[in-house]
Amino acid sequence: MRFKITLNINGKKRLLPFNYQYYISAWIYNVIGSADKAFANFLHNEGFREGNKRFKFFNFSPLDFGKPKKIWKENDLLQISRDQITLKLSFLLKDAAEAFIIGLFRYQKIYIGDSYNGLDLNVTQIERLPDKVPEETMRYRALSPVVISYQYPGSSYASYLSPENEEYAGLLYNNFKNKYQAVPNTAPLPVSFSFSFSLIGTPRSKLFTIKQGMPDQSKIRGYLFDFMLTAPPELHYMMLSCGVGEKNSLGFGWCEEGEK
Repeated sequence: MRFKITLNINGKKRLLPFNYQYYISAWIYNVIGSADKAFANFLHNEGFREGNKRFKFFNFSPLDFGKPKKIWKENDLLQISRDQITLKLSFLLKDAAEAFIIGLFRYQKIYIGDSYNGLDLNVTQIERLPDKVPEETMRYRALSPVVISYQYPGSSYASYLSPENEEYAGLLYNNFKNKYQAVPNTAPLPVSFSFSFSLIGTPRSKLFTIKQGMPDQSKIRGYLFDFMLTAPPELHYMMLSCGVGEKNSLGFGWCEEGEK
């Protein structure tokens, strides 16, 4: 299920680090932890498992600042001019959890940023968005970068792959299947089912820094692109509820239905 959160900016601070995704992710964990610390710790430290894979089953969109905003590239900062911004948030949960989620996030106060730059925000509204009824083949647009990685034999590090890579579709298929199989109490997928991924246009590479300036800082590369996906409806719904690709709990892989 998906939600839209409206946030009002308090105070005069209007500069936000370009790499703000980690701060939103940490806030979501904190909000969940305020109601259910055990579940928040489970999401953060373990997640749902399928083999050696872990999944957190939540995702969030980039902040919608509207226009205009100014980018200070030399300082990796965004200058925000509006008093109100929005964020979309999704969870792979049953409908019965809607009131629980709305109650958790309503009236929350949040600071997004580092020790030097950030925004003081108040949640003024949260609403559930209508569920999409997906067809087997749908067109999507990635609004936040999609991350797919692969560690080649003999390499010490995983490589972040472009959707133009010939191995991409197979790795994406495995990611979908592993996620679905990690969901508790779900009916198994058919032994064989239609699945295809088709890139539309030219992807744009984006490099993000997570925990910038901290000892455990890391860099993640993802890609923005449009694509066609053929898959069972339950996999479309799962993608819309918890993101496509990897590192969804850090805000990567938020997709919305594109123009047909």
